[in-house]
Amino acid sequence: MLYQGVLTKMKTEFSSPINYFLRIGGAFIQVHQLIQKKITLKFVGYECLSCGSMEPTFRQGFCKSCFFELPQTADWIMRPELSKAHLNIEERDLSYEKQVQLQPHIVYLANSSNVKVGVTRKTQVPTRWIDQGAQEALEILEVPNRYLAGVAEVVLKQFVSDKTNWRQMLKGDASSEDLKQWRHQLIQHLPEEVRPYVLQNKEPLRLKFPVQKYPETPKSLNLIKTPEFSGTLVGVKGQYLIFEDDTVFNVRSNEGLVVGLDVGG
Repeated sequence: MLYQGVLTKMKTEFSSPINYFLRIGGAFIQVHQLIQKKITLKFVGYECLSCGSMEPTFRQGFCKSCFFELPQTADWIMRPELSKAHLNIEERDLSYEKQVQLQPHIVYLANSSNVKVGVTRKTQVPTRWIDQGAQEALEILEVPNRYLAGVAEVVLKQFVSDKTNWRQMLKGDASSEDLKQWRHQLIQHLPEEVRPYVLQNKEPLRLKFPVQKYPETPKSLNLIKTPEFSGTLVGVKGQYLIFEDDTVFNVRSNEGLVVGLDVGG
């Protein structure tokens, strides 16, 4: 069956294993049910997720003009400590910035390729961890705004990484870690302004992904350089499709591409 449309990140549903869904060309595809089927991906063109321009995507599925203008691509997205809405200071769109920044945020530990610290809106739990391919995650702080989450993260990433090694994550061989013990060690380093928000009684959440075979040497598919690819799907983890020949395709990093998707038997 052939589908065609602009790529956006896969939607997920927490279950064991995780369920994955892809909207493309008006269709709603249950990706986790395509495992062991042959899939063909074809590059067709570009479509900016904001303005619909057919210019090449710059980052995050947006054309260059939109990327440097939209509030959802401002620096405070990646660096929460730069948030200023709590001070009533606008960066690009104060209304949007207040809506996103002035809501409860979670500072968490996750184990995907290694123990890492991260920040997400409370409403994005556990979606954020699923998207990162974490096998386990633990909430350690709940703060009332994005700025305070950033303050905590800046301190904690002196002791643990804030990055995921995507290759290690996809191999499925992250070492077992005691996230509660990590929490106990790390909260001692937190600045006073965020200590009242420590969550002491949370338990780690374990996640299981629909993967039949992990790649030994993951090879990233670039649809621009390789405009057509066919392979048997053997798993989905994070936002990656995993194929039998160790090829992996990051759906999220290819948002804004118009693709053809053909599902065989």
